[in-house]
Amino acid sequence: MNEGSENSNKPPPSHASSDRGALSITSWNVNSIKMRLPQLLAYLKTYAPDIMMLQEIKTETDGFPYLEIESAGYHALVKGQKSYNGVAILSKEKLELVSDKLSGTPDTEESHQARYIEARNPKSGQRFVCVYVPNGEPPANDPKSTHKLEYKIAWMDALNNHIKILMQQDDSFVLGGDFNVIEKDSDVYNIAEFKNSAFTVPQIRERFRVLAFMGLTNALRLKATISPLYSYWDYRLDAWNLNHGILLDHLFISPALADKLDKADVDADFRNNEKASDHAPIWCSFIKN
Repeated sequence: MNEGSENSNKPPPSHASSDRGALSITSWNVNSIKMRLPQLLAYLKTYAPDIMMLQEIKTETDGFPYLEIESAGYHALVKGQKSYNGVAILSKEKLELVSDKLSGTPDTEESHQARYIEARNPKSGQRFVCVYVPNGEPPANDPKSTHKLEYKIAWMDALNNHIKILMQQDDSFVLGGDFNVIEKDSDVYNIAEFKNSAFTVPQIRERFRVLAFMGLTNALRLKATISPLYSYWDYRLDAWNLNHGILLDHLFISPALADKLDKADVDADFRNNEKASDHAPIWCSFIKN
């Protein structure tokens, strides 16, 4: 990474305040909790979100750094997996685990992928749903294979079915995570490089858009100030300095909370740190009642 390039097109520094209202929620694909722990602790100290959703923690549940997170003032609910995937929800107030498995996916007990965790605040009744949607791209040794795309489609169908149930119950919830979808051509620095990929094919975009059709509010779309709006910059080809980014991460707000949405943005500065994740944290905050 060439941090000192004079021709840098990377995003401008964030000037977001550390005071983010009555309720603030952050989502971050950390790409290994062990590698990113110092940055995560720095983030928690600086911004102190009430809820922190993590994806791609890449550790088994028992290997999660509970002690360090607790020392930072947070409870942790974790669904881990050795070397791959893994999700977690950190919270200042203790939450109840609703589920760490998404019903209706093609997973079996032997092949279960740790991509979903849902928690509930017993005091407010608010739910927090953290997801790491499958990538869907074919494996390098079998470029014509479609089985990963088919799994992704089925997984997204299961997610939409569950969110539909929450909407019918009129639950107050926030759905956040890495969705691995390029919904719009403008969500990537060069759409030509991703045409007909597992991020852009109609079957994937259509399933992603179901969330908006059901009445959820996309917090970043509505409130973000960073432009162009990206949350991911590849490690390769100097993508950060050239601002060759992609919008992959989102926070969706249920109707019961939407009218209280105050701010939302991308903390792009954290992508510029030494040994950074390839994703930046995204966040939203709400006004007081």
